Amino acid sequence: MTKNTRKLDDSIVLKAALEGLELQKQRIETQIREVRSRLGKPARSTSETPSSSTRKRVLSPEARKRIATAQKKRWAEYRKGSSGQK
Repeated sequence: MTKNTRKLDDSIVLKAALEGLELQKQRIETQIREVRSRLGKPARSTSETPSSSTRKRVLSPEARKRIATAQKKRWAEYRKGSSGQK
């Protein structure tokens, strides 16, 4: 068997596996909707993305440095205040 025919065979197998998994996914999603309806919860589309508030925030290196500096300053003040109370 040559490399090209092996790649072709692998590709066909992977495509068939993907189709089978997609069918299973659809069947499972249908079952989930049925269970939710029995529980009285509204059905949600599984294709919906989570709310935009769950996205990870990206900070610039300058912003991270400012935040770190401010936090270090707060901790220094806290430690200074707590060492005199002992």
